[in-house]
Amino acid sequence: MKSKRMKVATLSILIALFTTMLPFNINAQFESSAKSAILIEASTGQVLYEKDSEVSMPPASITKIMTLLLGFEAINKGTVKWDDLVSISEKAWRMGGSKMFLEVGTKVSYRDIIKGISIVSANDGCVALAEHLSGSEKAFVSVMNQRAKELGLTNSTFKNSTGLPEEGHTMSAKDIATLSLYLIQNHPEILEIESITEFTFNNIRQFNRNPLLGVYEGADGLKTGWTEEAGYCLAATAMQNDIRLVAIVLNTENENKRKIAAQELLTYGFKNYKLLEYKNAGDIVGNIDVTNGKKSSVQLKLDNDIKIVVPIDKEKDLKPVVTKNSKSLKAPVSTGISVGKFEVMLDDKILATSSVSTAESADKSGFFSWLFGKLRSFFSFK
Repeated sequence: MKSKRMKVATLSILIALFTTMLPFNINAQFESSAKSAILIEASTGQVLYEKDSEVSMPPASITKIMTLLLGFEAINKGTVKWDDLVSISEKAWRMGGSKMFLEVGTKVSYRDIIKGISIVSANDGCVALAEHLSGSEKAFVSVMNQRAKELGLTNSTFKNSTGLPEEGHTMSAKDIATLSLYLIQNHPEILEIESITEFTFNNIRQFNRNPLLGVYEGADGLKTGWTEEAGYCLAATAMQNDIRLVAIVLNTENENKRKIAAQELLTYGFKNYKLLEYKNAGDIVGNIDVTNGKKSSVQLKLDNDIKIVVPIDKEKDLKPVVTKNSKSLKAPVSTGISVGKFEVMLDDKILATSSVSTAESADKSGFFSWLFGKLRSFFSFK
């Protein structure tokens, strides 16, 4: 009897282990526990999951992604250098919440300010950076809002550089994902800093607040946030098997639920989707008729590479569609003439698109060739 119970227990454990190794059932209704969430694939920007992603909410310290973006852009523009010294004002010194413990009247390297904001979410560092770049935090916030408009962040309004509670200071999960992706793609060095697990400044040792670092495979960023108003938030990114995902979870109940919500969202993406190199620029995708030409048609080529993210069991259901601007072209025809678009559809949803153009030329036919063509058409019709 005892042996039988042991066998049943062993079987139960094996079944449980096997179940955890299976991918999520993509046909089942996955629901994030976060109040608002979104998951995107980085190379395509394709949305894999979203829940109330366009609702504006307090973002807490996730705000600092914009602060960091402006900090990196200032480096690229040559406005500042990594070794420049940043003067610490009394306002920066007095900042509460998470901080790197800057001291009033001192000068700190720009590099350390960026690291303090990235690794320990330093509010004092944000104000110091804002004052160094724009003269005042108020002026810096104006730049933040202008940059948000330029990036198409339609549900974001900044009131400060830190994310501390302030009436009207909001972002949406979708805007945060767009901003995060833009920062990662244009300033990939941010991930080298964001993945540093600890930071010591003024002999004070602090640890990175990202709960996924060293815990979740491939996690290397990006930003945590918490206030009573915002709840527990996380902008997370991880790379597995050459696929990078960006997951945003807003307004979870506590630190543990924030961590679990981010892990579940990332795992949902990695287990259920794959990145597919569907077509390459220059691939022939059809042809178009030519009138009055030495050729009756010319081939059409794809103008851009097409990469798509597809559910692992849906690749066979992909449907390519070529839409032409007209039924034919009139000779002479040169190469590179844009004639329409190529779309990849899945369940009536467009996953990717590219323009298509002529891959070859066609000279105009002479009179006798034209006459012969007309006669042939006439008798064929008869």
